[in-house]
Amino acid sequence: MKPGTKNTCTLITGASSGLGREFAIQCARLGHNLLLIALPGGNATSIARHLASAFGIRAEVFEFDLTDNAALQSHIDHITAHFEVDFLINNAGMGGTSAMMSTTVEKIDQIIQLNVRSTALITRLLIPHLLRNPRSYIMNISSMAAFTPIAYKTVYPASKAFISSFSLGLREEFAGTGLSVSVVYPGPIMTNSNATRRIISQGLKGKMGLLSTPAIAEIALRRTLQGQPVIIPGWMNRISHFCMHLLPMEMKLRIVSREVKKEIRYA
Repeated sequence: MKPGTKNTCTLITGASSGLGREFAIQCARLGHNLLLIALPGGNATSIARHLASAFGIRAEVFEFDLTDNAALQSHIDHITAHFEVDFLINNAGMGGTSAMMSTTVEKIDQIIQLNVRSTALITRLLIPHLLRNPRSYIMNISSMAAFTPIAYKTVYPASKAFISSFSLGLREEFAGTGLSVSVVYPGPIMTNSNATRRIISQGLKGKMGLLSTPAIAEIALRRTLQGQPVIIPGWMNRISHFCMHLLPMEMKLRIVSREVKKEIRYA
């Protein structure tokens, strides 16, 4: 049974823009009912209204900050009490480029709270409900950055490495049940003007593996629903991952960090 059938819903975090918004669009096109989690003040409500009208699906919006533990617990409790979720897309996340001594303690904590803590907690809270379905799915969004430490990002790739390890461990733990867990490693994404400037600053190397947001979402959704565990969108990203895997860690760290350092002036 595919997600979105009958009264089941797909829950997407970080759904008001970028990759999350594209997941919402493509899931609605597939007939999934939607539960969209986004920060207050965005355009998630208008997106939900448009998708419900265009595709004849149900779409509900929950606007709150995922780093607020009380709000997270309260909203997820409400969702599990009133909706049947058979597909969880943990997309919300944040990063940035700056020297460690220029990064505030608050920013470091925010990255950890959003990328690591909220993903783990939402997943734990929803797993019992996902398992009620004959077939259910979790898609966690990691990053190509998960494959190597990176200077001037430091906390972000570490958080994405957590997502990778967390997802693959979950997949093994729930093997043999109806729950399939997949982890996606996107390369560079031009999700906003700041990200675009940072990617362009790296020249040709920064653009290698660059895919459109719709293309990344389509590949991620299709392969997740096929039950694939590890998803690296784009053949250039897969080649890059293979080549970088062959390099000694010290060399890989130096090469990637040198390129990332160029982003600081756009951060």
